[in-house]
Amino acid sequence: MEAMGAPGAGLAIALENLFPPLPSEIILPLAGFTASRGDMELWAALLWTTIGSVVGAVALYWVGAALGRDRLIAIAEKLPLVKIADIEKTEAWFAKHGNKAVFFGRMIPIFRSLISIPAGVEKMPLRTFLVLTTVGSAIWNSIFVVAGYHLGENWEEVTDFVSVYSKVVLVAVVLGLIGFIVYRSTRPGGGRRRAKAGQEAGQDD
Repeated sequence: MEAMGAPGAGLAIALENLFPPLPSEIILPLAGFTASRGDMELWAALLWTTIGSVVGAVALYWVGAALGRDRLIAIAEKLPLVKIADIEKTEAWFAKHGNKAVFFGRMIPIFRSLISIPAGVEKMPLRTFLVLTTVGSAIWNSIFVVAGYHLGENWEEVTDFVSVYSKVVLVAVVLGLIGFIVYRSTRPGGGRRRAKAGQEAGQDD
């Protein structure tokens, strides 16, 4: 950010979308703090970090689009405990709640990046994806950039709050994954075999 100014903050956020371990909760308030020192304009920090978010999200959207439904199903068939029915249920859920998922997903750690991939797989209209991503990202980025701007030298206080938030989300994801594994391990069969049986019945016809 010192070398490139606001575009550097935007680049850092774009990379954060592509590589989630890079923490936006540090980049964003630090950009605000940098603006408070006069090294960049506040509006420029907000603009460029939002551009970076959108660029990173669109890149992952195209990854999902290139992957496509057929390849996703082929991958699912090779994964233990995953069934075709799981993919079908996810598709049905995304068809119903996709807009809200993309918008609010921009404000949830981990999902900030991942939500772009199913949007691409399901071929959400790019214009809709761009609008939802831009607005959601602008809200998330503004909160932390402005907080860093007003906190000044104490900008790291923002990271303490978001760290707790991120850990809660991570724990929820881990518990959900464990619950899924336990449930699927104790209830074998279903999804994939039903799908194959349906295909075989179609061939017999």
